[in-house]
Amino acid sequence: MSNADDPTLRAFDEKWAAHWRGVSSRTHQQRTFDNFFSLFPFEELSKAEGFDLGCGNGRHAEKVAPRVGRLHCIDPSPAGLAAARAQMADQANVEFHCADVDHIPLPDASQDFGYSMGVLHHIPDTEGALRRCTAKLRPGAPFLLYLYYAFDNRPAWFRAVWRGSDLLRRLICRLPIGPRKRVCDIIAVTIYWPLSRLAGEAERRGVSAGHWPLSYYRRTPLVSLKVSSLDRFGTPLEQRFSRRKIEAMMRRCGLEDVRFQEHEPYWVALGRKR
Repeated sequence: MSNADDPTLRAFDEKWAAHWRGVSSRTHQQRTFDNFFSLFPFEELSKAEGFDLGCGNGRHAEKVAPRVGRLHCIDPSPAGLAAARAQMADQANVEFHCADVDHIPLPDASQDFGYSMGVLHHIPDTEGALRRCTAKLRPGAPFLLYLYYAFDNRPAWFRAVWRGSDLLRRLICRLPIGPRKRVCDIIAVTIYWPLSRLAGEAERRGVSAGHWPLSYYRRTPLVSLKVSSLDRFGTPLEQRFSRRKIEAMMRRCGLEDVRFQEHEPYWVALGRKR
């Protein structure tokens, strides 16, 4: 059986077809990339070959490609790959593959690095998908993974707020792409924007706001908040993992020396192939 959720695949293809042209500031894009890739050992990879599993529109790949030898961008969404190709038209060291995690078109034990950021939690068997990824790595190769966290470092009230929002997600994700996008835009404007700006104002006044809902987005432009809202509320399948479960899963999939970054976004982890 294919390790894929067809409604989720359709949702992402519709998203990239309808929404990817929204342009955020270069400052925000670089800040986001730095947050996600703080553990990644770029100093080792200037001539290395590796892959981005679930590249989407290439928002991470466009910044990784200039710092490595060769990059394979892999995604099952034709619309996502079209966006990535357009975004990286000037990158001669990038190859694009329309494929899912069950059919990664690379030989086993052939890659010097890999990463999958915010993708595998949308796949039914996340551990099976991770094992497919790590099979492509050479011994010692780093693999960077970002999975939605289970709020295991948050208080009970925070988890209760999330459970309420998850009920809303289960309704919104069933809408056709037009209404779905409009509802998610409204959520971005009426919830993401005011709560994140309130956290930013608190920070400017010397009040710690790191535990507030949506505080991570306090410097995020509105166009990017709309994309984040669509990611969060427009996707049918979403799974969440504790730090402990992620580490155990990575080790079972052949990764060792697992390290987690200690700042948002949670959880980003780096391991190396045994």
